[in-house]
Amino acid sequence: MPNQITVKAPAKINLTLDVTGRRPNGYHDLQMIMQTIDIYDEITIVPTGSLDIKLTMNKELPDKIPPEKNLVYKAAALMQKKYSIPYGFDIHLTKNIPAAAGLAGGSTDCAATLAAINKLYDLTLTTEELCELGVTLGADVPFCIRKGTMLSEGIGEILTPLDELPPLWTLLIKPDISVSTGYVYNHLDLEHLSYHPDTMKVMDAISRKDMVTMAQNLSNVLETVTIPKYPVIGEIKEFFLQNGAIGALMSGSGPTTYGLFQDEILARFALQSAQEKYSGYDIILCQTKIPE
Repeated sequence: MPNQITVKAPAKINLTLDVTGRRPNGYHDLQMIMQTIDIYDEITIVPTGSLDIKLTMNKELPDKIPPEKNLVYKAAALMQKKYSIPYGFDIHLTKNIPAAAGLAGGSTDCAATLAAINKLYDLTLTTEELCELGVTLGADVPFCIRKGTMLSEGIGEILTPLDELPPLWTLLIKPDISVSTGYVYNHLDLEHLSYHPDTMKVMDAISRKDMVTMAQNLSNVLETVTIPKYPVIGEIKEFFLQNGAIGALMSGSGPTTYGLFQDEILARFALQSAQEKYSGYDIILCQTKIPE
């Protein structure tokens, strides 16, 4: 029987998020630039003698769903069934990424589980094959498998690698609120959006390593729904800009909002100010890079 494996599952932020249409099945067509950051969950998988899958966590998640509904469990069950793995798994998930935060916490845990079982059992699945499996479990899972800096289109499964972003200091603030992704998309007024991200301009700035222009053009159309409902998100964006950030944006459907900093000292001053001003919130300083 193979030995256990422990893997890292890093979070992501959106540099842009545009919604370009709605499909008959209810899914939305997206165009967005996503970036891996170096805050991560850890997943340890230990094969067992039975076929049972057991999932434990270091903390209870706010949605309180049963383990078998968790994407980690679903990923393990999919791999076990599809590749006739004759073992079960004891899986422990150490959560460091805030849940329901717009940071792809569930999707990255799912992606890491697929990759870990592939490695543990030497299944030799390619990245593309893992992505094909992953998209059946969640639209963000293929990006979380590939990581880095990517243009994401379709429902999120069409990925184009972009030039690697330098390791900018990234300060995350997640207010003590829950935002329903379904609510945000259902209330998005596609016909009357006042703006769309200039995705090409951001891509060009990334290719030229012009981080100021890139940061000045961060854009997320879902803010048109989330900020009116939760004005604190707009307040946090302004806090970042007043404290040295070169750009600020809500990630995904929220509520996590981030500021990008080129200077570590400014970032750490902003961290201290944020801890004083928003003491009840999740506040994390990280960087735009894949964790080592």
